[in-house]
Amino acid sequence: MTGRRSLLALPLALAAAPARAQRRSAEAGLAFPAPGRRAWAAEVPLIRVGVLGGENESDRLGRYEGYRRLLEETFGVPARLFLAADFAGVVQALGAGRIDLAAIGPAVYAAAWLDTNGGVEPLLVAEQEDGSASYVGVMVVRADSGIADLQGMRGRSLAWPDPNSASGYLIPRFALRRAGIDPNTYFARTGFAGGHEQAVVAVVQRQYDAAFTWASGQGDPAAGFSRGNLHAMVEKGMLDMRDLRIVWRTEPVIYGPLTVRKALPEAFKEDLRVFHLALPAAHPAIYRAIERGAGTGYREVTHEQFQLLIDMRREEAAERRRRN
Repeated sequence: MTGRRSLLALPLALAAAPARAQRRSAEAGLAFPAPGRRAWAAEVPLIRVGVLGGENESDRLGRYEGYRRLLEETFGVPARLFLAADFAGVVQALGAGRIDLAAIGPAVYAAAWLDTNGGVEPLLVAEQEDGSASYVGVMVVRADSGIADLQGMRGRSLAWPDPNSASGYLIPRFALRRAGIDPNTYFARTGFAGGHEQAVVAVVQRQYDAAFTWASGQGDPAAGFSRGNLHAMVEKGMLDMRDLRIVWRTEPVIYGPLTVRKALPEAFKEDLRVFHLALPAAHPAIYRAIERGAGTGYREVTHEQFQLLIDMRREEAAERRRRN
């Protein structure tokens, strides 16, 4: 494809690790926390877990119920799930102190950090089977659409999943602008589908010619890869990958972090790190349910690894102001 490298030349520093050592689930000797009430329970008497939108409510509850119960059993305090209608709902809930933690996308983390003036903190990100901590955004079309590449999308319609999605909005728009393509004029029509699952459904049902969503980029493409939205939709019987074609993908994007409010006790944050780092080996079914597929577990991260996403959000906001 003409100009492919310039289009996809996003810095791999998105997933770069800092100089200090970071703990990983793949390391030997990680013990799951022993059950019992902690001293931090005086400050955190209820663990409030935010759950992102992007799929229907019953599926989210089903995936997270075992996780919620395990938090209660391990730390001796009740845990409650808070389902957000969209990504912005989680950002608002973190800022208002209505939830304590959430596994969120990298662009959602950047939004939360900006909106709270640094009031959130990343703890961990997921790792792929090869040890990387990144995924890709993919543009999908119907297999019978006749569209074979990005050039074929000129003058066609495109669904973005959510304005707070890195793989489905922020990163693709950043890459398109860097390649000299104005996403506001290149496509005949764009719109927000209300989530990754809904965006793919809109393509299958011919409401849009294409949509962005996220995938691990590893494993069997026929199964929707090893994890991600496509994989989850295939597993639920909502999608046959033979009906879709991937016509473009982004450079790797660092996985979104398990994020907590910064003001929470340090001991609580450390217990959450250990809980999740040991989760894949100790409770593999619960790990696979919340991660929507396979992987090797988690690794620690720092705020600095998401700085590029914050810069992208600022650029997107400036570009929006120029349009208005």
